[in-house]
Amino acid sequence: MSKAKKYMSDIHLEDYKKQYETVKATVKDHIFTGGRKSLSLNGKWNYAVDQYDTCIRQKWFLEKSIDENGLTLPLDYSFDKWPEMELPSCWNVVDEKYLLYEGSMIFTRRFNCTPEEDEEVYLRVGAANYLIRVFLNGEYIGIHRGGSTPAFFLITEHLKEDNRLLIQADSSRRPEQVPTENTDWFNYGGIYRDIEIFKVPKIHIKDFRIALVPDDSYKNVSVEVKISESIDTTALIAIDELGIRCEFPLDKGYGSVILSCEPELWSPDTPKLYDVSLSCMSDKVSDRVGFRQISVKGRQILLNGEPLFLRGISCHEDSVKNGKALSRDERIENIRIAKELGCNFMRIAHYPHHEEMAVLADEMGIMLWEEVPVYWAIRFENPDTYLDAQNQLMELIKRDHNRASVIIWSVGNENADTDERLKFMKDLADTAHEQDRTRLVSAACLVDAEENKIADRLADHIDVIGINEYCGWYTPDFSKLPELMKNSDPEKPVIITEFGADALLGFHGSEKDKGTEECQKYVYEKQIEVLGDIEYIKGMTPWILYDFRCPRRTSSIQNYYNRKGLLSEDKKSKKPAFYVLQKFYLEKERAGKKQ
Repeated sequence: MSKAKKYMSDIHLEDYKKQYETVKATVKDHIFTGGRKSLSLNGKWNYAVDQYDTCIRQKWFLEKSIDENGLTLPLDYSFDKWPEMELPSCWNVVDEKYLLYEGSMIFTRRFNCTPEEDEEVYLRVGAANYLIRVFLNGEYIGIHRGGSTPAFFLITEHLKEDNRLLIQADSSRRPEQVPTENTDWFNYGGIYRDIEIFKVPKIHIKDFRIALVPDDSYKNVSVEVKISESIDTTALIAIDELGIRCEFPLDKGYGSVILSCEPELWSPDTPKLYDVSLSCMSDKVSDRVGFRQISVKGRQILLNGEPLFLRGISCHEDSVKNGKALSRDERIENIRIAKELGCNFMRIAHYPHHEEMAVLADEMGIMLWEEVPVYWAIRFENPDTYLDAQNQLMELIKRDHNRASVIIWSVGNENADTDERLKFMKDLADTAHEQDRTRLVSAACLVDAEENKIADRLADHIDVIGINEYCGWYTPDFSKLPELMKNSDPEKPVIITEFGADALLGFHGSEKDKGTEECQKYVYEKQIEVLGDIEYIKGMTPWILYDFRCPRRTSSIQNYYNRKGLLSEDKKSKKPAFYVLQKFYLEKERAGKKQ
């Protein structure tokens, strides 16, 4: 008897995702977008929850409504009759019934875009958690992994006059991902950053990097350009305010030049920015950049050659109203509150925030620590997991390279010091150094609990040691903190990247009562009392600016929030610890100005 043919093979196919791994959007697909006009696809999109991945199993994107015999097929979708959702957004806060939904959701819309004969067209998705698969006019375009960095797709040859775009956003937590299944923040789903179309010339600028040369002269600016074709041509860089117009050669699509000038140096006190333009053949881009030098000398961190204490605070990308899809006003508010606190520095954790955060930091004058989510128990032995982390790091560096405010790339947070982790993190640190020699590289490390000292083998491969310690909270015995400082003798500067304590706004008791405002205030007082006099500590970013959603925090005090914020989750109320840290920072600032 012959084998029966399968009926409706999609219900039997177990490796249905494999066919979508053939085209991957990575950092190599990025183009420089500064100064370019775009067609915004933000707005209303039709959507449907697709918990069983039926879209990619049945290939809805083909819109096949007629079978091989010309008969009408029943369909499990009706794209243009689905409900609408405003994008960018996080579906968890759009509708209460999606608050805890994790999985796949399908978004679709139509748009008009006809490229000219000499144009290429790119789709840019600013960020979507955790992965997206993109389909255009019945064709598969590609997949992108990484919930906080942008994805670029070249779509020129797939365009028609009227276009159907379909994007599957999948927020599923998986053990091999970066971050992995278990984190300490809310897993927002959705396409939560801008969706745009960019038209560029056939030969166009892929990468444009400009920065002060780290040579202590403060008079040399480095420019690097890469274009889309391996050809010999020229590029023109212009900085009118500095009287610069310089043409330089490109060899096989790449060129660089050193410009001699005397720019006013960027700092939080004087956040000077210059308008810069670059043209090559028929393409032109622009940016607004500051020039500064960040370096390490012994145990000192230097900004433009001057010793620096980083008066910082950690901050998640989280909003009661918008989830991760913060508005511009909310980002401005976060920086404004940090500056009111006395900060010159913010650790934006634990993943890349919206690129506008760094643009605003450039303008408003605050330095940034930017981080990729190599967080907790990553599958360090898995080569694909490493490639995912490395790609996210390179996408972040490529996106924010020209931002003067960004002074530190962090390659991870709170990982156990194993051999597999050491190789993984060392290779990431090496990548960061290779990709960008104008910034410092760090990671938020754990204390050696047995020895009670700063001792992480990764320290040999980073420029600044970040340390998370919770003396007075997870380590209740405060005597451990001065012992930790005494036991440690690092050769590099240290930033205390986390300390703190939960406090529910309005909950009162003694300094020993966990979760009270008085307990949090006491922890801050004791921490500052010890840390303020340690010579090798050159900064701190306590945990955290304001309370944020976290589903693993279920006590009556927490109620699904991490309550270590110095402000309530709506940022309308400050807790007493805010003023403790503010007083310390203002004293530090005054002392620094007297030196």
